[in-house]
Amino acid sequence: MTEAEPPGRVTRAVGRARGGLLDGLRRTRHGLALALQAGVAAGIAWFVAHDLFERPSPFFAPIAAVITLASSVGQRVRRTAELVLGVAIGIGIGDALILLIGSGPWQIGLIVLLAVLVATAVGGGTPLVVQSASSAVLVATLTSSTGLPWTRFLDALVGGGVGLAVMTLLLPLNPLNVVRRAADPALRALADGLHRVGAGMAERDRATIEDALAHLRAAETTFAAFSAAVTAARENVAFAPARWRSRGALALYVDGASHITYALRNCRVMSRRADTALSDDETIPQVLPVSVGLLGDAVDLLRQEWAKGVEPVAARERALRAAAECGKAYEEGVGFSGGVIVAQIRTTATDLLRAGGVDYAEAPRLVRRAVGWHGRPHSGRRKHTSRPGLGRPPA
Repeated sequence: MTEAEPPGRVTRAVGRARGGLLDGLRRTRHGLALALQAGVAAGIAWFVAHDLFERPSPFFAPIAAVITLASSVGQRVRRTAELVLGVAIGIGIGDALILLIGSGPWQIGLIVLLAVLVATAVGGGTPLVVQSASSAVLVATLTSSTGLPWTRFLDALVGGGVGLAVMTLLLPLNPLNVVRRAADPALRALADGLHRVGAGMAERDRATIEDALAHLRAAETTFAAFSAAVTAARENVAFAPARWRSRGALALYVDGASHITYALRNCRVMSRRADTALSDDETIPQVLPVSVGLLGDAVDLLRQEWAKGVEPVAARERALRAAAECGKAYEEGVGFSGGVIVAQIRTTATDLLRAGGVDYAEAPRLVRRAVGWHGRPHSGRRKHTSRPGLGRPPA
């Protein structure tokens, strides 16, 4: 037994190393396009500032180009404006104070302090504040050796412009690929969480539901990345003519992203209520875990159909099946928590229909029809409510 353990540890170590290497290669592949953009933009920015504008050491031009590309995905136009404005503020304050009080350690501290305060006062974000402070430092420390300080403003302008040109004209990223890579883990996390909740409800296992809830809470970061990717893609398509042909497939993600986020939040509410139902030893009809599992299937189908760029017909059908199944719970009898779970299933199904392109007014109507309550008043009660545990169905 002892002799067999080292080979097992070696095998596991090799497996982890191989997995880490594959993850690194995958991340490298995904970052290659951005790295290429940054390299080309830095080279062009230096060439324009040095050779065309005859700046002797235009170090800020390639820096500005890289900042524009790398740290402002999704808001490049705004970030570039903040970059140039920040440089202007830093240079202006630095110039003025150096003329009045000279240069030195305490002068540098005062210049940076005032630059940050001014950048904050004009409502700038982090890039503007950082650029104001760094430009002020550059002016205070390098003015004597690099010529006129205002030329750094020209460097920033050249670098920002080159960065935008590379991003929109020369080497525009494919926004559809960016969004797909961001959407895939978010949708997988939501589908997996729903399947776990359904399994926990079916087995009456609170630990499984609590694990699923933690999983869904952790998914918030992937959904934030998805939302950021959608914002970046929308900007990329708007400013990059070469990517206009991606608008059709990209619209599926852009139009559906917010509704998927709503679905995530509703599923977390449903998960907490399922845990409460088990804690209270409340009866959970078997159709409810089946319905939750169908919601997970709908999310997974939506992920696949979005990736193919096709209308998510199968995802809509599965969401409506989930709504139809949860409606049967009232025939079997549900308690208070069960009624809340039904309401959340219906709301989540509506969110998924909206994510699948169904109209705002049509989606809830289709869900009500699937449940079997089409045409009923929204505040009406069922005629037969005498069975124990039978609750009032949600509107």
